[in-house]
Amino acid sequence: MSASRVILLCGPAGSGKSTTARRLEAEGWVRLGWDEEAARRGYLGYPLPDGAQDDVHAAVQERLVGLVGEGRDVVVDTSFWQRALRTAYRELLAPVGVVPTTWYLRVPWPTLLARVTARTGSGPDDVVISEATLRRFVTGFEVPTADEGPLVVLDAEPEPESDAAPGPGG
Repeated sequence: MSASRVILLCGPAGSGKSTTARRLEAEGWVRLGWDEEAARRGYLGYPLPDGAQDDVHAAVQERLVGLVGEGRDVVVDTSFWQRALRTAYRELLAPVGVVPTTWYLRVPWPTLLARVTARTGSGPDDVVISEATLRRFVTGFEVPTADEGPLVVLDAEPEPESDAAPGPGG
């Protein structure tokens, strides 16, 4: 059996993590969605109550270790907004010989805001958050660097042109 591959998707809300994870899932990867795990535990919005983040990460980590033990390729769909959290996942996998690759989804503010504003609350990875909350997420976000380990930086795809009529003067 070949060694598992693990991708840690990294980016603030609206960066396209779940979309990217679903693409990988369609290729045979197992997607571990942090938002789905939070929803299973009854956490349906932000901010989460004290201790809830640790509880959700513990459940995701337990599943991750089990899947890697089965030789599965896994994509972890969460923000990984803190270097310490990325390090914790790397340390979790080190004893089993897996070095995860961080995929950082680099997205400009206007795109993040547009995506989050378009959310409808249709599911765990479509949670409606305010602009103020998104600003806090982005302000506190610790951008990954190559010295942490393998890193792939994915820039946002351009947003499709709108079919709306141009504004005045356009």
